[in-house]
Amino acid sequence: MTLWICKACAVEHPESDAPPARCAICEDERQYVPPAGQEWLSLEQLGLDGTRIVHASTEPGLDALWAEPKVGIGQHGHFVQTGAGNILWDPPGFVDAAAADWIRGLGGVVAIVASHPHMFGAQVSWSRALGDAPVFVADADREWVRREDAVIQGWTGDLQPLPGVTVRTVGGHFPGSAVLSFTGADGKGVLLSGDTIFPGPSERWVTFLRSYPNDIPLSAAVVERVVAAVNDFDYDRIYGNFGQTVPSDARAAVRRSADRYIGWVRGDFDHLT
Repeated sequence: MTLWICKACAVEHPESDAPPARCAICEDERQYVPPAGQEWLSLEQLGLDGTRIVHASTEPGLDALWAEPKVGIGQHGHFVQTGAGNILWDPPGFVDAAAADWIRGLGGVVAIVASHPHMFGAQVSWSRALGDAPVFVADADREWVRREDAVIQGWTGDLQPLPGVTVRTVGGHFPGSAVLSFTGADGKGVLLSGDTIFPGPSERWVTFLRSYPNDIPLSAAVVERVVAAVNDFDYDRIYGNFGQTVPSDARAAVRRSADRYIGWVRGDFDHLT
């Protein structure tokens, strides 16, 4: 029996002798099936081919981790470390023994949480490698789980897996799209936003989309709801899921960016004037 990983999105699927016929996540309009068709990988073969998990400190108490060579869409997960315990956020679509040993050496995790279905990655495999840690999936997005397991737990609204850490469903990209809020070592707030709130290359602006690969926008009303949902978090910086960031004054950047985005999709601006 082989544990299958979708080559395009890197979300794990159930063990079977033959690869699945389809990946529903890729067939959805927010993702895509490559022109060459659906292809499949296995965790075992990825390891044999030299794939490994790389990690680097982002700031004290927060590390980014990702697979090299890139697996699927190549997301950067985050390992959040607090005095009360640790959390793995947006798990990559690959896990190796060295990465699991590193995390266990720092106290393991009390929870594994993905911001949305594109970031499910190898979440159950990560749980197995980390002592069957609970995997939390927003109830609104439960239908997108490809590999069901007893470690998966549902939640709605706010989830507080640790004191001082809040995971909140804010919607937008997916109905259950979530962000994670905690206080950094410097006493300032940090927001892990997945790609629900997507930091741009200038590190001063963010954007919002239903689909990034297919450039499908969100409506003005949905963007306003997303921003309102994070408005009571006092955060200074944002980290997205592909290594991008807004390193300071991020709360103001989100409001400023939302106003610009809403104005354009509502028709307030005319580029010819």
